[in-house]
Amino acid sequence: MKAIIHVGLKPGVLDPQGRAISRSLNDLGFDEVSAARQGKVIELDLTGDDSAAAKTRVTEMCEKLLANTVIESYRVEIED
Repeated sequence: MKAIIHVGLKPGVLDPQGRAISRSLNDLGFDEVSAARQGKVIELDLTGDDSAAAKTRVTEMCEKLLANTVIESYRVEIED
């Protein structure tokens, strides 16, 4: 089983990397880009076969280590 965690900054939190990405894309001629937000994706290989239990455990991992919940939000996907 695999867990995929998408972590990104909460709305309203300044994102200098996203701003740099947006500016650079504009400089390269991609004028349709008006803004960008930068985040991270974490993939975990998990043992077991209970998807609900896995999601609960991965959520605990996010709350304790993988996401800074003061400024970041996260989304967990479990794949069988």
